[in-house]
Amino acid sequence: MLLRCLLALAGGLALAAAFEPVGYSWLMPLAIAVLVLCVRGLGPRRAWLPSLVFGVAFVYAVMVWMRSVGTDAWIAMCAMEAAFFVPLGIGISWSMRVRAWPVLAALWWVGIETWRSGFPFSGMPFGRLVYATADTPWADALPWIGMTGVSFLVALTGTTLAWVVLHARSPTRATYAVVAGLAVVTLAPALVPFPLERSGTATVAAVQGDVPGTGLNVPAVHREVTANHVRLTEDLADAVAAGDEPLPDFVVWPENSTAVDPFLDTEVHAGIVAASDAIGVPILVGGTNSNPLDDTQVLNQGIVYQPGLGSGDRYTKRHPVPYGEYIPFRGSSWMPSTYGRLTEVPRDMVRGTSLEPIRIGGLRVADAICFDVAYDEGIAGQVSRGAELVTVQTSNAMFSRTGQLAQQFEISRLRAQETGRWVVVAAINGISGVVRPDGSVVASVPARGQEVLVEDVGLSTTRTLAVRLGVWPGRLVMLFLVLHTAFVLVTYRRRRQRDRADHHLQEPQQPRQPLERGTPA
Repeated sequence: MLLRCLLALAGGLALAAAFEPVGYSWLMPLAIAVLVLCVRGLGPRRAWLPSLVFGVAFVYAVMVWMRSVGTDAWIAMCAMEAAFFVPLGIGISWSMRVRAWPVLAALWWVGIETWRSGFPFSGMPFGRLVYATADTPWADALPWIGMTGVSFLVALTGTTLAWVVLHARSPTRATYAVVAGLAVVTLAPALVPFPLERSGTATVAAVQGDVPGTGLNVPAVHREVTANHVRLTEDLADAVAAGDEPLPDFVVWPENSTAVDPFLDTEVHAGIVAASDAIGVPILVGGTNSNPLDDTQVLNQGIVYQPGLGSGDRYTKRHPVPYGEYIPFRGSSWMPSTYGRLTEVPRDMVRGTSLEPIRIGGLRVADAICFDVAYDEGIAGQVSRGAELVTVQTSNAMFSRTGQLAQQFEISRLRAQETGRWVVVAAINGISGVVRPDGSVVASVPARGQEVLVEDVGLSTTRTLAVRLGVWPGRLVMLFLVLHTAFVLVTYRRRRQRDRADHHLQEPQQPRQPLERGTPA
């Protein structure tokens, strides 16, 4: 068992290296094969241990950037995420009892991945296999089978690799057929790209104003942050007037470009209006606003400011970060809001619920704010309702010295491929960029850069198959986990009952002693 756990530890670290900032995507199948081989031959009562070791190594390494929030937060969150690898090990052990175990084991991987991406408190999707597939043949399948489908394809490659290793000494025609079939399925999307129709073009400007000082603490210098974005937008207006830049159809500011309510703070509001009037086109501003229904709560919104008119459509962040933007069970004894850095969250952020695209001028735009980009239903839901392009507003300044920036930007690139839309990313101090529907980057601004990107982007109303499928692949794979678990438990119970019955029948019967005369019957 010790050797299995050591190999599992190495496999977990290898899987983490597949993600940015290392980015060795080809390690994913190898790492998954290592996990399968470590679990092979173990019953469910022991299979969870090497799987847990694998999960601890992977989760703590791939999300080491959480230490920027606090070492205690990193330890607690990753411990919870690593715990999901306990049922994964048990599920793989169950799967290997049948001939088609590579398929079942891959389904278990994706099912656990889906589970932890939505639970608890909306889950933590970072570390999904699909999020390490940028610039690989796997990513070409995104418009066809979506995020969950691509994760399954990667997992199946790993479990199949383990199956091939086990049959390496005596390969058969079936072995070669399985490998060839998987290769065809993986490479076919690159040869047959999803057909997309362009419905028009637009010019979009993304502003990255940077955060003064260390760049890590937006609230401490929030007025300077807003002033930076105002100044850069006014500079863009001057460049447009001089003929050096084209007039954009709209401008995108990042999340927390205003860290106070722009409707209540007169200085911030005046700056936004001045920038909007100077450029003469709408600005999508990232603002934190008081909830009009409850002033003890806040809303994280993308607000459309129109020159001469004021605010228009709004998008509200769907996935606030637990213990970062709101405190679950606030006031409870087991997690008081006065613990550690929780004192920095005086009011809870309320999640948005709308999937309607926002209107900016005459365009319909799917917006996402920061971690929203990692969840499947938000962007795809807006695209399915007619969004012609995607914007991502993010304020990951706290992580600006970590690999989180690169991981999140990679997810934005993959969303472009999934939806068949151009994606415009505006980050407060990195990484901003403009991405084509094939995932390639037109232009970008690195961390701590201060720049305005002005690019022509394509518009489309084509709905990819992935958008049409929506969240159903994830729901179906979760249903598989439930049904497979129920099947195993029912089968186990029947086997136990049958074994007991057989044992009873095999017990020698004691002969009945004859009654002696005079003994009462």
